[in-house]
Amino acid sequence: MKEQFYAYIQNLQDQIVAGLEAVEGKAKFREDLWDRPEGGGGRTRVIENGKVFEKGGVNISAVHGKLPEAMQKMFNVGEADFFACGLSLVLHPKNPMVPTVHANWRYFEMYDDNGNVIQQWFGGGQDLTPYYLFEEDAVHFHQTCKTACEKHNPEFYPKYKKQCDAYFWNAHRNEARGIGGLFFDYRKATDDMTMENWFDFVSEVGNSFLEAYVPIVEKRKQLPYTPEQRTWQEIRRGRYVEFNLVHDKGTLFGLKTNGRIESILMSLPPKVQWVYDHHPEAGSEEEKLVNVLENPKNWIAD
Repeated sequence: MKEQFYAYIQNLQDQIVAGLEAVEGKAKFREDLWDRPEGGGGRTRVIENGKVFEKGGVNISAVHGKLPEAMQKMFNVGEADFFACGLSLVLHPKNPMVPTVHANWRYFEMYDDNGNVIQQWFGGGQDLTPYYLFEEDAVHFHQTCKTACEKHNPEFYPKYKKQCDAYFWNAHRNEARGIGGLFFDYRKATDDMTMENWFDFVSEVGNSFLEAYVPIVEKRKQLPYTPEQRTWQEIRRGRYVEFNLVHDKGTLFGLKTNGRIESILMSLPPKVQWVYDHHPEAGSEEEKLVNVLENPKNWIAD
């Protein structure tokens, strides 16, 4: 399974980068290959200072070796060997009318002393973080997620949408990071779902990413915006940074397994503001967004 999934994310990285470069029209992704001293490495692809994307990355990695002590405590196990691979992407557009997007699809194995697999699971999802709320964009993104899920199980979309709202929650701000999407983790083999079934599901979601995001970018990338709207975007980006550094499991896993720091922190936007005790003007488009973030809604009717 690990060879199968790693081959899949290598191909998916190529597809997503090609699709995003076509939308960007100016900048190209720069590639960095890196090795992890303890075992494994990755292929980081980053775009900066584009016409559409101010900063972004589409990264893959496959790391292995001894499970670090911090992760042993997290998984409640003793010494063990592990393998983990995944694709992680974040895109921060220049125009505040275009939403930031994040996606991640990953696979994990852990072994006993004889090299036998004792645990294995999939995780991942994709979520949207707008700065100005266009409800038709939210519906499109969620409908694409729902369509991918329903090819495998009609219960997946409502379940993983709810998990996404719960996971991407900035508890210290009492608001969501964005308008959600899908989030699932520790998806293991059961009587109803084999690991091959989970692979098929995860790859279905991964393959839907460009369809979910690119039409939104195409629709919004040339809309006019003011300096004040750009300031709002940078303030909201600050909340994005807060979540990634305080709550995100992927960031913490990378830091605790001696991952490549440049690849891990690729998710952080280049220009951010923290304004003391900032509140949007009553009745404004900015307040409309905050109200939705404080009370996540269902974008697709049952």
